[in-house]
Amino acid sequence: MAASFLSNPTTFLPSSSSSLTSQKHTVKGTSVCKPVCRLPNYPPHISKRSLSINLSSLFLLSLTGNANAAILEADDDLELLEKVKQDRKKRIEIQTVLNSSNKDKEYLQDVIYKLSKVGQAIENNDLPSAGSILGQTPDVDWLKKANAALLQLSSSPEEKAEVDTFNSSLTSLYSSVTKNDIEGSKLAFVDSASAFEKWTTLTGLTGQLKGL
Repeated sequence: MAASFLSNPTTFLPSSSSSLTSQKHTVKGTSVCKPVCRLPNYPPHISKRSLSINLSSLFLLSLTGNANAAILEADDDLELLEKVKQDRKKRIEIQTVLNSSNKDKEYLQDVIYKLSKVGQAIENNDLPSAGSILGQTPDVDWLKKANAALLQLSSSPEEKAEVDTFNSSLTSLYSSVTKNDIEGSKLAFVDSASAFEKWTTLTGLTGQLKGL
């Protein structure tokens, strides 16, 4: 086809002068001087196969993320369940000890009673009354029995640490009361009472003892 057009050049020539004139006007009216039309910025070519692979990868990543989150949540649930079981087991053991030995419960109730009385005396700046309630030294009988009960019912390091804090604070309380030191007695009393209260919370005995 290209050869036939080249062998007959008159095919491209106008048939008359009028058509040439008309063609001149037409050429003049057109935008022949304007630059070649720029091609629009089409997005890069993406095949259906590559798009499918990308979507599949994203889907697999989302599934992996959800699976990891589910595993973490399951681990948290198992850990929480195990903690609840251990706490329940511990409460049962403590309740069993208290039921088998009412003396321990009586000793702990005596601690609450004495601390309450000592606190009232210190609040009234009546250290002589506080001293008479506490006794002469930290090795008094009621405190020895209380410590025996505290140690028997303490199983975790945290509980034993609160027992140590309770005893050291009581020693400071005895010393401050003997020296007639009001401010020191108040601080030592607060530390002693706080340590005992924390211990009852850790051991689950808050509901077993009155006055807390």
